[in-house]
Amino acid sequence: MHKATIQLGTLTCPSCMQKIDKAVKSLEGVDKESVNVSFNTSKVKLNFDGEKVGIEEIEKTITALGYDVKKSQVKAE
Repeated sequence: MHKATIQLGTLTCPSCMQKIDKAVKSLEGVDKESVNVSFNTSKVKLNFDGEKVGIEEIEKTITALGYDVKKSQVKAE
């Protein structure tokens, strides 16, 4: 299992948070219970199975919604 923190561009409304949360949770390999999208910090924190989904796919899912990914940090556990 990997832990990731994804820094986004500024989130402008709570519905942005909900869109990102729903999209990330829909990905196979993402631990749905771990997903935390913070409006205040514009960060997404989550755990994921690197054999089922990569950080690149998670980032693409977020950018496809129209949000900027500034940087990602991934730690293996």
